[in-house]
Amino acid sequence: MNVSHPRHRVVFGGLAMLSLAAALSGFQWIKHAQAAPVKSEAGAIPVQMAQVSRQDLPIWISAIGNVQALNSVNVRVRVDGELQKILFNEGQMVSAGSLLAVIDPRVYQAQVAQAQALVAKDQAQLANLKVNLDRASKLAAAKAGPTQDVDTYRAQLAAQQATVQADQAALDTARLQLEFTQVKAPLTGRTGQRLLDVGSIAHGAEATGLVTITQMNPISVAFAVPQDDLAEILEENAKGALQVIAMTRDGRQEIAHGQLSFIDSQVTAASGQIQLKAQFDNAAAKLWPGELVSARLLVQTRRDVAVVPADAVQLGRQGNFVYVVDADQRVQPRQVDAATVVEGKQWIRQGLNAGETVVVQGQSRVAPGLKVTPVKSGSVDLAEAAR
Repeated sequence: MNVSHPRHRVVFGGLAMLSLAAALSGFQWIKHAQAAPVKSEAGAIPVQMAQVSRQDLPIWISAIGNVQALNSVNVRVRVDGELQKILFNEGQMVSAGSLLAVIDPRVYQAQVAQAQALVAKDQAQLANLKVNLDRASKLAAAKAGPTQDVDTYRAQLAAQQATVQADQAALDTARLQLEFTQVKAPLTGRTGQRLLDVGSIAHGAEATGLVTITQMNPISVAFAVPQDDLAEILEENAKGALQVIAMTRDGRQEIAHGQLSFIDSQVTAASGQIQLKAQFDNAAAKLWPGELVSARLLVQTRRDVAVVPADAVQLGRQGNFVYVVDADQRVQPRQVDAATVVEGKQWIRQGLNAGETVVVQGQSRVAPGLKVTPVKSGSVDLAEAAR
């Protein structure tokens, strides 16, 4: 009877297990070797790319501004009396010199008539004194009258001339008061709310006026910029008035184009900003006094500079850098000297040449030497493409 020893069964079992493990290991190696080339081909990381270009880059300074009228006048009555007529509507455009209202003129017409009568009376006396002086002078010259009469008439004539001048001044004042009964617009502009009604008793000493007239054209926008920009603004403004664009407060739509008209004489110490004003033609009345707008000051235009999309520039330990894509579609980081961002374009002073390709989006998934593949902006989600 042939019976195997227990030790032999253990040895044979161990050998069988080793053979099975070796077979499985070989199968896994073959599978990995077959899959490796596929992974290498699919290893290109999808990113958005853009080429470095050269163009003229306008350098703008943006700030929130406040629209201000060049002139705003509270029109007040200058004489006392009943307000008889109002000849304007609220919110109406009026021209300089146009009649706005009428104060009861009868009292002032009477004062003018009284002053005119006094002038006529004193002028008649003046004429009589001139005749007397002439007569006395002839008699004295003929030795037929005293020379003392000549001196007396001459003094009286001088006094009467002064009286007539005073009367004429009183007449002019009366006429001026009468003229003030017609309230006229001091400037061309838009009327505000009417503050007096017909039938009201107006007083020249009252602070409350009849209406406020605001000049609408031209108009100005006041805004403030950091003091660090002052030197460049002064330098460029000395070459010619700088352009300013007034835009809606969100900065999406242009309203009007104007020119820098005022630079304040001192920096505001509390904020470190300098106050500026720009003047605009407002014939279309698109700018309104008190309105908040976005003011964009064109300081200068940099000619033929290298630019890339602002998203391409990354901040690292050694400063700004971009990922440059070479001819083999592999990326390498490169330090750049990045300057101003204008409307999504980053000005690159040094580090890039026109025509080179850089990564714009997807930098978080790339590393030096990795291969990338381009995708169009908005066409494929980069995270989805990477999977």
